[in-house]
Amino acid sequence: MLISKELFFFVRSKKFVLLGLISASITISQAFILSRTISKVFLERNVLSDIQTLIYIFIIFSLIKPLINFLQNTLSHSFASKIKSNIRTSLLNQIPSALLLQERTGSAINTFLTGVDKLENYFAKFLPQLFLAILIPLFILILVFPIDFITGIVFTFTAPIIPFFMFLIGSIAEKLSQKQWKSLKLLSAYYFDVIQGLPTIKLFNRSKEVLRKIEEITNIFRIKTLSVLKIAFISAMVMELTATISIAIVAVAIGLRLLSGNFNFAEALFILIIAPEFYLPMRQLGISYHSALDGISACDSIKELLASSNRNNINNNNEKIENLTSREIGLFIKNQSPNNFNSSEISFKDSKNWIKSYLETAPIFFENVTFAYNERNIKALDSISFKIEPKKITAIVGETGAGKSTLMNLLLKFFEPTEGTIKAGEFNLEDINEIEWRQNIAWIPQNPHLFNKTILENIKIAKPEASFEEVVESARRARIHNFIASLPNGYYSFPGEGSSKISGGEAQRIAIARAYLKDAPLLLVDEPTANIDPITEEEIILDFFNLFRDRTVLIIAHRMDTIRKADRIVLLQNGRIAGIGSHDELLKTSDYYKKIFKEQDEKQSPNIQ
Repeated sequence: MLISKELFFFVRSKKFVLLGLISASITISQAFILSRTISKVFLERNVLSDIQTLIYIFIIFSLIKPLINFLQNTLSHSFASKIKSNIRTSLLNQIPSALLLQERTGSAINTFLTGVDKLENYFAKFLPQLFLAILIPLFILILVFPIDFITGIVFTFTAPIIPFFMFLIGSIAEKLSQKQWKSLKLLSAYYFDVIQGLPTIKLFNRSKEVLRKIEEITNIFRIKTLSVLKIAFISAMVMELTATISIAIVAVAIGLRLLSGNFNFAEALFILIIAPEFYLPMRQLGISYHSALDGISACDSIKELLASSNRNNINNNNEKIENLTSREIGLFIKNQSPNNFNSSEISFKDSKNWIKSYLETAPIFFENVTFAYNERNIKALDSISFKIEPKKITAIVGETGAGKSTLMNLLLKFFEPTEGTIKAGEFNLEDINEIEWRQNIAWIPQNPHLFNKTILENIKIAKPEASFEEVVESARRARIHNFIASLPNGYYSFPGEGSSKISGGEAQRIAIARAYLKDAPLLLVDEPTANIDPITEEEIILDFFNLFRDRTVLIIAHRMDTIRKADRIVLLQNGRIAGIGSHDELLKTSDYYKKIFKEQDEKQSPNIQ
């Protein structure tokens, strides 16, 4: 329905309607003055002095009318902006956090931003014009009937045709608009999902698939939009045609009576001038029709969010997510063929296999590496040098801000060193194609990103061509298979966007299974047990070190249990190397490490007890 009682709740002011009526009254007055002036000049042969007053009044009205229209537009847009602010306030105040965990984040953001913005045209254009489309023709009818009954009858019978066709076609257009809005929500949700998981997408080289999917969803939205526009244009054409034919009927009827001498010329001219003004508000209503549909479609999503605040419990309804997912088929499933190095880089016939076999035995060197963020011009890393031994576990330890994450981002090739070099054996990392490099890296972040896909698809992102048996084996190795198998849909269950439906430990084990499935020679890890309970933490640490003993592992570690088990520890302090060695060696040689050990031991001692 184009008229929403929920939206009318926010309507408080009718001043813009009053200004519209004043503007229409001025137009009618100008039509009367113009008809009288022409009649006096051409029929009554009056001189300029006889019509001077009429001319002055006409000029004054001509100057006032643009000002009235400006005030009307300004007031209506100001009114719409206030309503948008009120609606957003209502949303923020009333929506429970649990709902946002169920609603896809991008979809919710689209409702908050784009959805509410769509209401501006509804309140600023459609609603004012709706009132005027009712009041102005009624006002003109009251004036016309005493002057010419026949024209009044024509107006009375033709006027309903325009809104009739508008609402008739509108029932079709509204359904199409709802589909358009749903496709826009899907597009927004997918974009946000991609942005959140962009590092993961780049690391696992799924950029081409994502771009293809974006193109597919965008094309769906384009088709839906064009369908709505086509119906809107047909509706506008029908209304224009109806108005034109109706005006022509009035003109012919008046012309015939003028020829027979049964009609006053001034009155006939007045009616001919205001006839287009009679249909104009309804035609303008048709122009604002498309904007109204967008607002109503967005309103449905807003009403869903507002209505949810009245529910004590939010049902775990997966149907909506499943429906969305069914239209997102193909994401991260088709394997991407590896690109060859370009001419400026190392060239091998099978670069991927070469890098993999090379990294299994080659150490990685940081040689006087410095990195500074441009916007701050502060060195996050300052001339650090160390070696990552192959098939050893190297832990990066340091306080917050020491440069641990920056170091990891350099290895992931998200950044390039400001100074110094990073080498894989004899080869400079800058000379190796980032896609080829990342194909040989597995990554387990502190908070692993799980897409709004099945658990199977979330694991297979590491190796799209993997068989179901390989996925199950990876899950067994990560000790998450039993949990997945216990779910109603097993590996086809949805963990929720951002792993909202499973625990942190379960999400971390899925990430470990994903890393194991990739079988990359180099594994980068950012504290795999952060924000996890002590019992689960101990289990994950034990499984992690057993599972990846044959890989080259670089791990950002905060927990002392993790640090102790590392073969080698690189101690960072304010972007510099503060010490390198084993746990026992650093306890003997580094006061800074002793301090960190003491702090961590004090934090963990209650858990150990």
